[in-house]
Amino acid sequence: MKRSLSLALLLAVIFALPPARAATEADYKAAYAAAEAASKEAAGLRNQWTTTVATLAAAKKAADGGDFDRAIAAAKEAEALAKASIFQATSEKEAWKTMEIR
Repeated sequence: MKRSLSLALLLAVIFALPPARAATEADYKAAYAAAEAASKEAAGLRNQWTTTVATLAAAKKAADGGDFDRAIAAAKEAEALAKASIFQATSEKEAWKTMEIR
């Protein structure tokens, strides 16, 4: 009885999950736009990382090949890199003063 109840519960959970869907070009364009905006902000702070640029290029290449799942993953990674470089630029803007020899 317990085994069939556990199996029924497991099946209910599995069928309750939304089906995985393939990424579309629109999904990619939204992810790429967000990454590109963050990258431009980092460039404006004069702290754009080269890895961000390379990852954006990889996202574009994957999208050109029709692999939108990989393109979105690369675009999200590029956005994270850009945001990290923005954080670095803003946190170090004043932090250097604490390292100054007095």
